[in-house]
Formats: sequence, structure tokens, C-alpha cells
Amino acid sequence: MPREETTLSGADLLAVLIQESQKEYDQIQRELKEIDVLIRQNSVEVERLAQRNVQVGNRMRQMEMNFDTFPRKDIKEVYSAFHEAEMRLFMMRGQLEQLQNRQEVLQRQSQRLRQMVELSSQIVPTEVAERVRVTLPDSQRDMVRIIETQEKERQRLARQMHDGPAQSLTNLMLQAEICERLFDTDPIRARVELGNLKNAVSATFHKIREFISTLRPMMLDDLGLLPTLKQYVQGFEEKARLSVNFTVLGRESRLPSHVEVALFRMIQELLANVQIHAHATHVQVTLDFQDEAIVASIEDDGSGFDVNEVLRPAQQHKGLGLATVKERAEMLGGQVQFESRIGRGTRVRIEIPTSEA
Repeated sequence: MPREETTLSGADLLAVLIQESQKEYDQIQRELKEIDVLIRQNSVEVERLAQRNVQVGNRMRQMEMNFDTFPRKDIKEVYSAFHEAEMRLFMMRGQLEQLQNRQEVLQRQSQRLRQMVELSSQIVPTEVAERVRVTLPDSQRDMVRIIETQEKERQRLARQMHDGPAQSLTNLMLQAEICERLFDTDPIRARVELGNLKNAVSATFHKIREFISTLRPMMLDDLGLLPTLKQYVQGFEEKARLSVNFTVLGRESRLPSHVEVALFRMIQELLANVQIHAHATHVQVTLDFQDEAIVASIEDDGSGFDVNEVLRPAQQHKGLGLATVKERAEMLGGQVQFESRIGRGTRVRIEIPTSEA
């Protein structure tokens, strides 16, 4: 018997919007409290570093006034202390500015959400707002889940950008500033610092390329799932220092783009779990191209876990990303099987139909 679709009225839809806006507002308030604490801590540290910078600067000026009488060792120590103090102060001020900018953005967003919730709540009847959670159709529940997953992914990427490329670029700016100042006072030291800057630029460029590749491997669109996975598994093996064996079965064929992307993300997530949680020494990744399905399996010899415990709804938000893998597969009409025992490793089998993909 076909499932009867539930049609929401305009008031119901508005109530859903209010509910989601209220959730977002509450989340922003929690983040604002955390940022407020960080800003206070950073402000104290910046003030302390600024005072330290003044002291070191005064000492360096005294040294420059009596340059000929200072031992070479003391000169080197003073310059090193000054550069280190400047670098730390520059970095902490940058972090403080980022936090303050984020705080301003969240405060404006919070104010708009609060106004919208307050105005909309005056329109929607109370009884509609109370029952909307029950009458929400499955399709809209799925949409809410997708949106929440996207936002979590954006937050994760923002943190990675801040801790990785953004921090590296901040350091490059500081090194460039140090080189600029040294050209007038110590050309030899400036030349050394330029060499260090060149190496740092090369390392940062490599990190950014690695970040972009992790975010969205360009060869996934050009060459397909198999070559992309081969390259990713090779890089993962080097980075995680794990023995990884990649096996391909069946006759390789290109799949619809959304299937290839989903499979790549699921395998990527599962390998990350192995690296972080499994304490494994060996991983077997298998991709099996069957007639009407593609099957991927990831098996490790790690510590294992209690599958029922991890997949319980109350634990999913803490867990290993397994619930997300399961949801991705089910949205493609597929299924995931988890086999694991504590102390006996883990095997995850993903099957996605290709006949209807």
C-alpha cells in the first residue's frame, strides 16, 4: 500500500522554519559564549605579549646604541628574542582579530534570527507549532538531515582552513616582514631568512594542494573513482604509516558522478576512522565491480568496537562517523554492513546498486 504523503499548510511550513531557526539561534548563542571566553583569554595574552615586546624592544635599542661593546652572543640572543616576541604577538593579534570578526558576524546573524523567530511566532498558532514535529514528512526530514550534515562539514572545513593554510599564510607574512626589516640592518641574516621563507612558501604550497585534494580530488571527475582511490590510498598509507592493500575485482566501469563521489567520501571517512580509532597495523580495501552493484569493503586488524553500542541513536553524534556512512549508502538505495568485535578488528561492507544509479 503506497505511503500517504502528508501535506503541510503554510502555517505548518512556517512553524518548521521557526523550529530550525530556533535551533540555529541556540547553537549560535553557545558558540558566542565560547568565543567570548576565547577573546578574553586572547586579550590577556596579547596584552602580556605587548608588554614583553616593549621590554625586548627597549633592550634592543640600548644594544644598538652601544653596538660595539656588546658581545656577539648577546647580540644574537637579543635579536632572536625580539623576532620571537614580534612573531608571537603578531600571531596572537591575528587570532584575536579573527575571533572578534567571527563574533561580530555571529552577533548580527543571531539578531536577525531572533527577530525572525519573534515575528513569525506571532503568526503561527501554538497548536500548529506543537504538532509540526510529528507531521513532518520523511522527505523533509531527509532534507533537514542533509542540511545539518552539510553544515557540520562546512564547520569541519573551516577549522581545517584556520589550523592549516590560514595559519601557514600568517606565518609567511610575518617572515616576510622580518626579512624586510633585516635588509637595512643585517643583509646576511636577511639572506638566510629569505631562504627560510622560500622553504616555508614551498611547504605551505604543498599543504594547500594536499588540502584541496582532500577536499575534492580533481581527478575524481576526470578519471573516475578507481584511479582516485588508488592515489588516495597510497597517500593515506604514507601519511598514516599503515600497511594498506588495495584490491580491485570485476570489470571496471565509470559510475554516475554522485555515486562515485559518495563512495569516495564513505571510504575516506572509514579510513580516517581506522587511522584515529582502530590502532590497526594493516588495512584491506577492496572495490568489487559486480553486474548490478558495486561493493566496497574496508577491513582492519585493529582494536574493534561494539557495533550496537556505536550505532545506537544516543551515541551516533559521538561516534566514528558510521551513521553518516550508513545514511549516505541508504540515500543511494544501498546498504552497509558492520562487522566488528572488540580486539578482533573491523570489516565494513558497502553495497550500492548500479542498475538504477
